[in-house]
Amino acid sequence: MKSRRIKLAPSILSADFSRLGEQVAEVTRAGADYIHVDVMDGRFVPNITIGAPVVAALRSWTNLPLDVHLMIERPEAHISRFAEAGANIITVHVEVCQHLHRLVETIKSLGVKAGVALNPATPLSLVDEVLPLLDLVLIMTVNPGFGGQDFIESMVDKIARLRKMLDDKRIKAELEVDGGITTGIAPKVVQAGAEVLVTGAAIFNSKQDAGGALREMRRALDLAG
Repeated sequence: MKSRRIKLAPSILSADFSRLGEQVAEVTRAGADYIHVDVMDGRFVPNITIGAPVVAALRSWTNLPLDVHLMIERPEAHISRFAEAGANIITVHVEVCQHLHRLVETIKSLGVKAGVALNPATPLSLVDEVLPLLDLVLIMTVNPGFGGQDFIESMVDKIARLRKMLDDKRIKAELEVDGGITTGIAPKVVQAGAEVLVTGAAIFNSKQDAGGALREMRRALDLAG
């Protein structure tokens, strides 16, 4: 496992929405690096979640970067609202962007870091031309739409191939993974080259409190390292 510092990004998709702010504060205190916010529109993925007002509400509960993942059609119509709401990173899906270069530049012009996500079946070649502009590349390790899914094992090779692309081109964009990340899977994706681990069910659906589950995830990575 490489010595790069691994960031943990709890996904609020699996949190208890009746006490969302409290749970975000809890994982903040426990050592989270980002708060991952999954935005779904029921069209690009078969689920509907939250919008910019929830992002704005979360801002008062944490000083961590809000890592906003837009799983929506026509993201260009909404990014300014999420930037105004307090998003620090906005990630869009290559599969829905007709003018990806333009959208990445627009995100960055709003003073927000820009990320691009790829679904499991989407080839890495589709982001090759924009890699130098990106702050983050997200590999989906499940088919997006719902929390609590099992990790797709073949994504380990895809993570490793993206790691090599970034290293060979000396691109500093963070390599993030999202989907099915447990204490058992986390060391494996880090070994392949992931730097930011999005984890939802393993943190918020654990038998222990969310803070304790996050610390357990960190211990699993430290032991593997």
